[in-house]
Amino acid sequence: QLQLVESGGGSVEAGASLRLSCAASGRTFSRDTMGWFRQAPGKEHEFVAVIRWDGTGISYGDPVKGRFTISRDNTKNTLNLQMNSLKPEDTAIYSCAAARYYGTGVNDFADWGQGTQVTVSS
Repeated sequence: QLQLVESGGGSVEAGASLRLSCAASGRTFSRDTMGWFRQAPGKEHEFVAVIRWDGTGISYGDPVKGRFTISRDNTKNTLNLQMNSLKPEDTAIYSCAAARYYGTGVNDFADWGQGTQVTVSS
């Protein structure tokens, strides 16, 4: 089983940047599609970004296009999310997730981290 632990969240002002990381352990994730999702209070999980095992297939949710960048380092079992030009509406718990096959839906991902809180103030 794959264990995922996110880090890098925090409280920032609008316009700032944050870099989230997701450390994987338990087994190698080098063949998994990896994704980031977020969940704001009272809302469902929202797709943020996805990347195939080989670094291809990068896709972003419309609200974050042009501001967020997903990347991975299979040698370090690490997934990253660079978030620039943060907005108050980006406030949410951000979780990384792993999937055997490529997808962007919540149900496509079997392994999830606990999440890290990102709060953006105006």
